[in-house]
Amino acid sequence: MERKYLDFEKPLEEIDKKISTLEVGKKNGTVENVEDVVLLKQQLAEKTKEIFSNLSDWQIVQLSRHPNRPHTLDYIENIFEEFIELHGDRCSADDTAVVIGIGKFRGIPVAIAGQQKGRDTKENLYRKFGMAHPAGYRKARRIMKLAEKLHIPVITFIDTPGANPDIKAEEEGQALVIAENLMEMAMLNTPIICVITGEGGSGGALGIGVGDRILMQEYSIYSVISPEGCASILWKSQSAVEEAAKELKLTARALLDLGIIDTIIPEPLGGAHRDWSKAFELTASAIYENIRDIKTINVEQLVELRYQKYRKIGFWNEGEEKNE
Repeated sequence: MERKYLDFEKPLEEIDKKISTLEVGKKNGTVENVEDVVLLKQQLAEKTKEIFSNLSDWQIVQLSRHPNRPHTLDYIENIFEEFIELHGDRCSADDTAVVIGIGKFRGIPVAIAGQQKGRDTKENLYRKFGMAHPAGYRKARRIMKLAEKLHIPVITFIDTPGANPDIKAEEEGQALVIAENLMEMAMLNTPIICVITGEGGSGGALGIGVGDRILMQEYSIYSVISPEGCASILWKSQSAVEEAAKELKLTARALLDLGIIDTIIPEPLGGAHRDWSKAFELTASAIYENIRDIKTINVEQLVELRYQKYRKIGFWNEGEEKNE
């Protein structure tokens, strides 16, 4: 896969190219001074630390959408064993924007559901850019209800700009289907772990996002609306996307501070897209730590704790009634 670079990653691209040139030369026997490669790799690490130590919220939004970022099927292939994919919602269709199945996680049987984006235009059209229709949410619900019958944990992977907003989705009751998923997941009698690996966009993310533990990768986002959508509504201008990203509090750190998520999964230096193996390792460790904890909780108590978890999110002030 061709490595791509965001605008603020351009200094890293230059160093990467120099390293690649020297390594090819070393392999071909035309370059003998291997110390230059070592020095360049040190320079790359230092520059990466410099860039990533002071990221803006908008830059984190861009990282969450990075074209080289691992997707759901990449995580499934690398951290689960014996995965068997299931298809269809047993009602109308098989939505390719959602992947579901049964597998094992470090020997523990689990059910898996996640949104899947594509790598190029053709694949994105096939996967609908990870934006599910109602059939996709019913498909996810199907695997969750099966997990409840089998008494095994559910693990969801969230990575979507949002639910599909086209006319077909609306005609088929998109909002209702997502609401039904929220209700079912709130009451599901089995452990649920939700992992946000990229974009956690609006109701599209919530449709598979109610769980006992919400894990969020360091450079992923989770928001009721995209910065672009927020800027167009509130500022009437796309020039306000950076300000919108900041005000939305959509980063992992902000959401942990607000009590919306439970765990931040650290990413490799430079982001998950620069080191897939390390990203898989860190994500698997976080899942295992949380699944180990919640599997010890009685299922009735677990559902009650889940209910209380969401009741505590947010706050409001009750005004006094005015007599006129």
